[in-house]
Amino acid sequence: MSAVTDNATRSRYELDVDGQTVFANYRRQDGVLVITHVEAPVALRGSGAAGRLMQGLMQIVRDEGLKVRPLCSYAAAWMKRNRDSADLLA
Repeated sequence: MSAVTDNATRSRYELDVDGQTVFANYRRQDGVLVITHVEAPVALRGSGAAGRLMQGLMQIVRDEGLKVRPLCSYAAAWMKRNRDSADLLA
């Protein structure tokens, strides 16, 4: 499985899935990663790809000692469903 990578030039975290990119746009504000949009290509929707992106992203956030402010409705819903990330909420 591919790893989630930070495409800092485009201000987004990315996950390659079979040559297609699932991504989460972000901005950084004082130790908080603000997730503004999560998107998966149409062919990957419903496959769990965006969830895998979020799981990898939460591990990066945890490793870097950041917090998350999910402005994107998908990111917010994912964090609500995955209570193990609750401590990362800003």
